[in-house]
Amino acid sequence: MGHMTSETGYLLDNRQREAGRRFEALAELFDPWTLDHLDQLGLAAGWRCWEVGAGGPSVPTALAERAGPTGRVLVTDIDTSWLTELSGPATGPIEVRRHDVARDEPPGDGFDLVHVRLVLVHLPDRAEALRRMAGAVRPGGWLVVEDADPALQPLACPEERGPAEELANRIRRGFRALLAERGVDLAFGRTLPALLRGAGLHDVRAEGCFPLTSPACRELEAATVRQLRGQLVAGGLATEEEIERHLDHLRGEGMDVTTAPLITCWGRRPH
Repeated sequence: MGHMTSETGYLLDNRQREAGRRFEALAELFDPWTLDHLDQLGLAAGWRCWEVGAGGPSVPTALAERAGPTGRVLVTDIDTSWLTELSGPATGPIEVRRHDVARDEPPGDGFDLVHVRLVLVHLPDRAEALRRMAGAVRPGGWLVVEDADPALQPLACPEERGPAEELANRIRRGFRALLAERGVDLAFGRTLPALLRGAGLHDVRAEGCFPLTSPACRELEAATVRQLRGQLVAGGLATEEEIERHLDHLRGEGMDVTTAPLITCWGRRPH
């Protein structure tokens, strides 16, 4: 895999200490959006849900609150170390299982809801993983896939007011170059509707979430840059001094930093 990555090949290795901060910032930015969409699909007591590759505990916990004691929430990830607090009698219907959606057979079928956020774009065989997830949905149930589309809006600072914003955008370009090197499809989000239809789903729709600025946007940017610092410097994409300056800008409130748009796509398995 080379010296840059973990054994899984992910650029952003979840075992690094910045990963926890990234998960928290992503949860703050996108959980209300994600849960609003799941609620609109009718998520309620008794639902059987499969959460694929849950980075942190926030979405599974919210699913369990809605599904209640008669429901079931299965949470799978290749690295379950982040999810230890989820399993146990206090967490009700949540079951955590180590599982690789790209290689392992689905952990059952007949799910009312299968949900995956910010996972597929990292997998080499995304279409196969998506077919497996679609096959685990019961007739009439829903598959909800959420992933980024950095090429749709590639800037860190859409308004380049001055040197701070120019530096932020240069470092973001470096980050995207590292992702592309790892085989990440930077235009993946927009392909989701066709992928879901190709997996046999009907009533397919998609929407984009585009946070323009917030403290969580700055925290996500800072955590990502700290996590990738060594690779940005080694690749000649930024100097240590530039990274320090960028992190310093992010500690204040004067810079408006955005994330890549999150595309949320959902479809129903026909009866």
